[in-house]
Amino acid sequence: MNSVIQNAQRLIIKVGSSLVTNDGHGLDHAAISKWSDQIARLRLQGKEVILVSSGAIAEGMLQLGFEKRPSDIHELQACAAVGQMGLAQIYQTSFQSHGLQTAQVLLTHADLADRERYLNARSTLFTLLRLGVIPIINENDTVVTDEIKFGDNDTLGALVANLIEADALIILTDQKGLFTADPRKNPDAKFVTVAQAGDPKLEEMAGGAGSSIGRGGMLTKILAAKRASSSGAHTVIAWGRENDALIRLANGELIGTQLVAPNSHLQARKQWMADHLQTAGSAILDSGAVQKVIHEGKSLLPIGVTRIKGEFGRGEIISCLDESGREIARGLSNYSSAEALLILRHKSSDFMTILGYDGAPELIHRDNMIVL
Repeated sequence: MNSVIQNAQRLIIKVGSSLVTNDGHGLDHAAISKWSDQIARLRLQGKEVILVSSGAIAEGMLQLGFEKRPSDIHELQACAAVGQMGLAQIYQTSFQSHGLQTAQVLLTHADLADRERYLNARSTLFTLLRLGVIPIINENDTVVTDEIKFGDNDTLGALVANLIEADALIILTDQKGLFTADPRKNPDAKFVTVAQAGDPKLEEMAGGAGSSIGRGGMLTKILAAKRASSSGAHTVIAWGRENDALIRLANGELIGTQLVAPNSHLQARKQWMADHLQTAGSAILDSGAVQKVIHEGKSLLPIGVTRIKGEFGRGEIISCLDESGREIARGLSNYSSAEALLILRHKSSDFMTILGYDGAPELIHRDNMIVL
């Protein structure tokens, strides 16, 4: 069996605090340079990469003289604010040496829970990828208290994988991967090379807190893999200092623990849409649009829509009805009902004049649609 990374095109790579900061001794420039070099090589293979990096608080602790992670929220926020400066700078410098641009994106769980902010974050990340930029994502620890207290970047990596429908999540950590038990305590512990993400037995195997620098342990990584698999993303948990680990994974080598998603991300997304008992609104299609959606596998364009029913926001699931009122498909709308009313029966070239901006040419993209 080959690594799931070999055929993956869109990757989320998460690097833990202990790796980025060399176990709290300061940002590890040499290690970051090696990861940057490998990511640059992945880009030459045609892969899209988003990096989720811990390390801001750990770097800030060092700069501000804290010997152990503070418990006071405001001190944690101060550490995050100071450390984020150095973290962003070193990534920018490392990738610039390969001719690559980076962008800092600070997210909170609230950004991904609110529909409008979720869609805005999604659009921004897709735009950065299209422009060839490598997004560097971290939690916005400076202003959000509950993420500092309870959050971890393993979970954030999984949420970003869901957000942009990544093919795989690679979690680089200070562990070789998952064992059936703690090998330090149980000499009979066996290494887990391949398993199915979401298997309850994995949670029984994992446990324990992370290092004094970071907040995650192996359990958070197993739960992150489970979350990522809900949108069809596979997960690999590997030792971050393994020589050329990212390149070897991309070449098909099995490194670390590979947790395979049971369904592809397209299957997972379409199953999620099919399971919705109610839709937010509907679009009535003319016969030509019905033909293209059902028989030709095309996206739904506003020019083929005759009417809009109900009120819905951008990103909500709506029904596609034929002229008799029969539901033929459903999917995620690229526009709110108010905007859809303005652009129905119009070509995409008219959108700038009507809406004041150039939006997506489709009302529902084929990848975000399920035919019933």
